[in-house]
Amino acid sequence: MVMATNASTAAPTSMSLASVTLEVADLEAARRFYRAFGVDTHIRLRATEAHSTGFRGFTLALTVSGPATVDSFVTSAVSAGATVLKPAAKSLWGYGGVVQAPDGTIWKIATSAKKDTGPATRDIDEVVLLIGVENVKATKDFYTSQGLTVAKSFGGKYAEFTPGHSSPVKLALYKRPALAKDLGIPTDGTGSHHLVLGNTTHTFTDPDGFTWETTTHPAPTPS
Repeated sequence: MVMATNASTAAPTSMSLASVTLEVADLEAARRFYRAFGVDTHIRLRATEAHSTGFRGFTLALTVSGPATVDSFVTSAVSAGATVLKPAAKSLWGYGGVVQAPDGTIWKIATSAKKDTGPATRDIDEVVLLIGVENVKATKDFYTSQGLTVAKSFGGKYAEFTPGHSSPVKLALYKRPALAKDLGIPTDGTGSHHLVLGNTTHTFTDPDGFTWETTTHPAPTPS
């Protein structure tokens, strides 16, 4: 991935993730997929012809209420054209699975519950954008210098930022090799991340090559 930093010279004192835009080759096909998957109100879509191969350095994770709901989202994704990277199964932390959308975006659907307490729903408790970075501490420090506020931090392994009031997605950092391992894929990747992060203050590129753009509309509209 491209390693670049192009920060504004006057960063604000407060900033948060306002939107997540996925760049896709086939915009109409992506709209159909994400509508069927059930996450279209949480993301934005933009057409691109930028080259990308392998791991793009991030995943979007859905937290839901129970195993039946995990299975429901996985089934919806696969029926709409997704590929299963990790079948849904029990783990030490709960129950979850990993799928890859036709546009290449990797989605993890999980719950901390190991047993259902009710029927499956289409409710999403939380959406987390996990970015795999080379150096968690360095990227965390860079983000705080741009105006983000750290909510949780576990040394050089993981960092989580305070979400914006109107943002449907929470931002977190994880070491790139560890994230790839968790998703069940090789860590290598080149080209575009096919991801643009929105905020309401200023434009910059982070140390791992992820682009942040200013947006005047914090909440995504349905794709």
